[in-house]
Amino acid sequence: MTRYYKNVDKLFYIFLLFHLIVWTLVPSLTNQNLPLDTIEALAWSSNLDWGFNKHPPMSAFFPEIIYRIVGPNDWAYYFLSQLFVIISFYFVYKFSVEIFKNKPLSLLSVLVLEGIYFHNFTTPEFNVNVCQLPFWSLVVYYSWKIYNDKVITFKDCVLIGLFAALGFLSKYLFVYLLLSIGLFFLFIIFSKKEKKFDFKYIIILEVFLILLVPHFIWLTNNNYITLTYGLARTGLEEKEISDHIKYPLLFLLKQIGILIPFFLLIYSLTSKIKFKFDKKNKKLIFLIFVSILPIVLMFLTSLISGSKIRTMWMTPFYLFFGVLFIEIYKRHINLKKLNKFFVIFFILLFLSPSLYGYISITKDNKRTDYPGKEIAELIERRWSKNFSNEIKYVIGDEWIAGNLSYHISSRPIWFEDIKGKADQLDPTGGIVYTGNADILKQVCPGDFGKIKKQGFCMIGSR
Repeated sequence: MTRYYKNVDKLFYIFLLFHLIVWTLVPSLTNQNLPLDTIEALAWSSNLDWGFNKHPPMSAFFPEIIYRIVGPNDWAYYFLSQLFVIISFYFVYKFSVEIFKNKPLSLLSVLVLEGIYFHNFTTPEFNVNVCQLPFWSLVVYYSWKIYNDKVITFKDCVLIGLFAALGFLSKYLFVYLLLSIGLFFLFIIFSKKEKKFDFKYIIILEVFLILLVPHFIWLTNNNYITLTYGLARTGLEEKEISDHIKYPLLFLLKQIGILIPFFLLIYSLTSKIKFKFDKKNKKLIFLIFVSILPIVLMFLTSLISGSKIRTMWMTPFYLFFGVLFIEIYKRHINLKKLNKFFVIFFILLFLSPSLYGYISITKDNKRTDYPGKEIAELIERRWSKNFSNEIKYVIGDEWIAGNLSYHISSRPIWFEDIKGKADQLDPTGGIVYTGNADILKQVCPGDFGKIKKQGFCMIGSR
């Protein structure tokens, strides 16, 4: 039996390695340029701070680490994204081993996640959604540990506080998981059937809040810009009464559509779809709180506020769906009859990267077709002919200027604009402005150029 379980572990690690290699290679070989959100994160990371105009800092922090190690090599950022995915899978697996005490079921609970396109097709683009994945799985794993273990350790409480803070600093929507876990512990405490409140829980809150203090200070100093951006993305300012019905329904329909391949995999494991809720099953109750409740809270947010929930926001919400549904149907799963499951699984496993590669190669109007490297080389060539100093700053939107920041060899610092920031700039550093070609041509005091309808104004020392 021990040898059998070791073989399951080997299969799991082979799966992780396959996912890592395939989803690093396919976009590396078929994309000409990094995706929008990754370039955006790299633009922010050139000028690291405790927050940015759209999001908190973590999604910029990790790409900057990679940049300082390998520089502008696209494959490394696809690798980073997949590293975050497989770390989240690893802790889902560890969690499921504790839930099932059965490694084949634990393996299945991770394999079925390949049926959710948030975990494959969209992952080459490292962004705030992917950045949450490992922290989401870690918070759930350690929350289960402090609930299930007889002794609540100081270490586990510190780790939950740390990972909760890192998740929140990746994207504010992480709070939906934290709120759900908080409600779970309140439910347990007030049910009077489980252990009483342990004051070590306060350690979690203390660590969490202490780590968020620098970001809160930054928020205050920057007029809460990330919060206003987030609210604007929901469309709250333009809402109508019908939005309270339309957007929640759209949200539900999109989630159902996204989960169809996942449910096919679950159905292939068992033909019985009856479900009997066991109020004494503490594992199931915990899984409902961490898997279903965050989605319910998101739905209620849309229903009450009339806000639009964007599909990609749900990226981390389904990490524990495999564990939940296998816990529900585990009695009906025959591990000797998995042929149907593996047929569907392998079709999905190879279909998703194949489709990604096909679309990337055949469609030529995507962001990932943008000739960012070539444009940066043209700018550098023209710069070297006209100026003696190096390019230290690029000014403009995250895409055009962000690509320059990433590709130009001097790694210039990106700013969206420098109004009121003149005192932060090195007067000896060269600047490249990007923007509307017609406007820049009229106001540019230096050397002006136009590439692909985009204007570039270069100002440096002659």
